[in-house]
Amino acid sequence: MSVVSAVPFMKPLHMRSPVSQGRRHTLPASEFRSLSPEDAISVFEIEREAFISVSGECPLHLDEVRHFLTLCPELSLGWFEEGRLVAFIIGSLWDQERLTMDALTLHKPHGTTVHIHVLAVHRTFRQQGKGSILMWRYLQYLRCLPYVRRAQLMCEDFLVPFYQKSGFKVQGPSEITVGPLTFIEMFYPVRGHAFMRRNSGC
Repeated sequence: MSVVSAVPFMKPLHMRSPVSQGRRHTLPASEFRSLSPEDAISVFEIEREAFISVSGECPLHLDEVRHFLTLCPELSLGWFEEGRLVAFIIGSLWDQERLTMDALTLHKPHGTTVHIHVLAVHRTFRQQGKGSILMWRYLQYLRCLPYVRRAQLMCEDFLVPFYQKSGFKVQGPSEITVGPLTFIEMFYPVRGHAFMRRNSGC
């Protein structure tokens, strides 16, 4: 995945399709919104295809997707095109400096760190910069949440450059392992962007 020059121009939350003659209803051509438990199956299908083929493991199983979309749907973001989910991020709150195994399944309502569990793009929409654009939008959104100080994630080595392009910094090796997989922990200082928050329309 790569950053595209179109990122700064993704200002509108959605763009509506032109209404054709005689058509009474249209879906937004492109829409960003929080996810709900009703989106869980679509989310899991995209996630399973994206991760099983690469690492053999899903960050979240279907019951965990439903769990987080029930507890903290406001920390998720889906990208829909004509009503179809094409990319998504799921997060939850965490209350420690580093991620532990508990962070994989728990939501800490009084935490100030958003743990980004997963970012995935539907296979037919990859290599178009959608992952970068979605992450940019998500981080912009987090700046509007006064209780969020930073975002944190863990990823495999080969994904580190992708997240660095979005502004994440390497924190070090994660203590979490999944089978033979090891991860790098990364963070993004949301609270440090006070000027951008004041001028973001939040």
